[in-house]
Amino acid sequence: MTSLTAEEALEKYQRRHRRNMRASHAQGFLLGVASMLQKGDLVIDCGANIGEVTQPLAETGASIHCFEPDPYAFEQLSSRVMKLDNVILHNAAVGTESGTVQLMRAVNFGENPKGGSVKSTVLKGGRSIDESNPIDVELIDLIAFIKHAIECSGEIAFLKMDIEGAELDILERMEAENLFDSIRCTVVETHERKFKALRPRFKALKERVGNAYPVSKVNLDWI
Repeated sequence: MTSLTAEEALEKYQRRHRRNMRASHAQGFLLGVASMLQKGDLVIDCGANIGEVTQPLAETGASIHCFEPDPYAFEQLSSRVMKLDNVILHNAAVGTESGTVQLMRAVNFGENPKGGSVKSTVLKGGRSIDESNPIDVELIDLIAFIKHAIECSGEIAFLKMDIEGAELDILERMEAENLFDSIRCTVVETHERKFKALRPRFKALKERVGNAYPVSKVNLDWI
């Protein structure tokens, strides 16, 4: 095994430190959001996975719509929140149209389904993704869903999105149609590091959104 140089070891430590700091900030941000939610508020959790974010949000009494396409993660999520009547589960991916889409899993999913399920994606070209054995899953038009929710409820209290690269098309549509204005707080984990070809679009989007909204309103660097 090749030993790291002092410079490489320092760089590795700094990357890990930055990741830990981002994760801690995201957790604190989530607790702050949860403290302001109440019964009757509407929350949308896209990429709910096994419910690590869903559960603390649901404990506020807010109505939570959860979208999770991976069958393994959805089963774990269902077991976790099945007794909570304020959680509505959707075993589906989200996008800018409705239909069916192919879900691809991480190359290490078989050895570590819990860890691998967080990387499941509908977008080709991702790092460490097995594209040879996709799964057909339902696709829901999130733009239409958001518009309907706003029409019925007046606003959405909180939108969280962690959908492994597929967030870019959705965010660009939300920006174009001013949908952020009717959502109290939106947080998104973007995945430009996994999709090199999309980095210029992600960068431009973040600059535009950052100029238009405070980070407390729209946070595109959540984790």
